[in-house]
Amino acid sequence: MNNQLPSKTQAKDQAKRLRKKMTEDGTPIGHAKSLELIAHQHGFRDWNTMFAAIGNGPPEGWAVGEKVNGNYLSQPFEATVISISMVKPGWFRLGLDLDKAVDVVTSEQFSNLRKRIRGIVGPKGQSLEKTSDGEPHLHIEL
Repeated sequence: MNNQLPSKTQAKDQAKRLRKKMTEDGTPIGHAKSLELIAHQHGFRDWNTMFAAIGNGPPEGWAVGEKVNGNYLSQPFEATVISISMVKPGWFRLGLDLDKAVDVVTSEQFSNLRKRIRGIVGPKGQSLEKTSDGEPHLHIEL
């Protein structure tokens, strides 16, 4: 499945262009058929499933180049989104470039600074993985 989903408008435009091209090539198809074919190209079984998945897109502000903030391993951060892809409806793999590196080690004997992080977050902006104290590894403020 293509993880970079188009918007609903973009998907409908793709269907219109496909219908026009197929008509020009001598194989006219209807609007519904073109929508189904676009859904198949994106890895969905039908248009309704794809339409629902598009509706479950990332929250506002979760786009490449947008600024987000939250906590990573209990360290607050501000970051720029450098990549985003849907894992399944409501769950997204984010790549983040942190404005300032955060220390991901709690020991005072050494440090491990990270400037770029990746993680999968769900509908509440939290990862499933948790630290030993029960906090999500990654939490993005919605």
